[in-house]
Amino acid sequence: MLSIMAIAVTAIFVVGVFVGGFLDREVQAQSVDITLPGRFGRMFNNLPAFALPTDTVRGALIEMGKAGGILDAKDNLAAGPLALIVDPVLNLNNPNNNTQTAGTTFMTQFMDHDITFDASSRLGLVTPPVTVPNVRTANFDLDTVYGDGPIALPNVYDPTDPIKLRIESGGLFEDLARDANNQAIIADPRNDQHLILTGLLAAFHLFHNNAVDLVRSQSPNISNDNAFREARKLTTWHYQWTILHEFLPLIIGQDMVDDILTNGRRFYNPLPDKGFIPVEFQVGYRFGHTMVRPSYRANLAGDNGQPFFAFIFDPSQDGQPDPSDLRSGARAPRRFIGWQTFFDFGDTEVRRNKLTDTKISSALFNLPLQTIPEAEPPTSLIQRNLLRHLTWLLPSGQAIAREMGVPVLSRNELAELRSIHPTFDVSTPLWYYMLKEAELKEGGLHLGKMGGRLVGEVIIGLLQVDSTSYLKANPAWVPTLPTRTGRPEDFRMVDFLTFAGVDPISRGQ
Repeated sequence: MLSIMAIAVTAIFVVGVFVGGFLDREVQAQSVDITLPGRFGRMFNNLPAFALPTDTVRGALIEMGKAGGILDAKDNLAAGPLALIVDPVLNLNNPNNNTQTAGTTFMTQFMDHDITFDASSRLGLVTPPVTVPNVRTANFDLDTVYGDGPIALPNVYDPTDPIKLRIESGGLFEDLARDANNQAIIADPRNDQHLILTGLLAAFHLFHNNAVDLVRSQSPNISNDNAFREARKLTTWHYQWTILHEFLPLIIGQDMVDDILTNGRRFYNPLPDKGFIPVEFQVGYRFGHTMVRPSYRANLAGDNGQPFFAFIFDPSQDGQPDPSDLRSGARAPRRFIGWQTFFDFGDTEVRRNKLTDTKISSALFNLPLQTIPEAEPPTSLIQRNLLRHLTWLLPSGQAIAREMGVPVLSRNELAELRSIHPTFDVSTPLWYYMLKEAELKEGGLHLGKMGGRLVGEVIIGLLQVDSTSYLKANPAWVPTLPTRTGRPEDFRMVDFLTFAGVDPISRGQ
């Protein structure tokens, strides 16, 4: 007689074969190359879906991601944004990650926006990945900053100097250019979702503009076209350097970075200049949501000389001209980012983000509708992440771990899922599995062996197959701009922000 475990595993296999066959027929009907640049694709073509896209499974995913559910850190939001930062008792169920600064979260979000934008698939509705365009180029080329350039997208550029990006001020410090409705005039509207991301994009605009000035000072007779190309390359390569040498080690661990660079990629293998975004990565990369704090100190002295503490999102602030949360789309003197909170300038003011684990800040379970591209429910970011598994019929975390040859989490390690759905502890939604693996195997400091390899191979792979990246075009290159240590190889985000002129010393606060 088969054991209960054997029956469960057999059932999952049968379900996977059925769903996989359905998806194969859909893909064949489209007659599209599964690794076509400009479309989404798969990293693991032969693995079955974690479950059938039934109403029961859909309901279980919604239950997993609901406010007050198993993923909710149950932060005491009533205590207020300041207390949630400074009171250790209020952080017990949602601990800080002392190896990462608060800015790590938002730089990883910025990186995601730079390489992927799915504007057409629908939550929970099965969609072959190859039928969905990726609006962004699958390269770390900052097209989310530059768009198609000053000729094709002139409104994003300064009319008085058309190879510089537009920058304005609606408060004490810089802001993006905005129209009469306070909508940002930028290449990608997602980079105006909240104040931290808005500030980061503004810093990239300023970095590029300063790079233009530098290029012109070094070559006074250079044409505008050549100056723009050189300034964009300078900006992009320094950005790529921080990805590989600062942010990727923080989110997957230095050992995993070294292994992929030394021993090569095993599962993500696009052709040269044909990078694509696998849907396993598109969903798995949302691990960054667990790093978000419920509240932040936006700046030290912008609120009438006092620090500005705020929730990342607070739906009660809808329609306010100067909301007390960190949403974008409003202008007021206090609405800017003091970067010493988010990156370590050596002044003891830096703050930390949250662990990579299965405890998600409560503020993310009820987003303002204006932050959701379709402006449609669900407003729980976590439910939206989980429903994406049905959109793409993603394989389970266990299936990918077995394919990679790394240790698989046991049923007991996923026992909390049994009350959600009877098979989720043996065939777990990929995103949840990655969080649980990081929590149990790495103490939440970074992704585990499966999640780290999945994320790391795609990020490194995109750099390695892009003929314009520094890693491909000139792998011996090191940053040429000043660093705090004086060593070029130590270039980090604090140096990027300093060159942009948004560092604490440049601002005087």
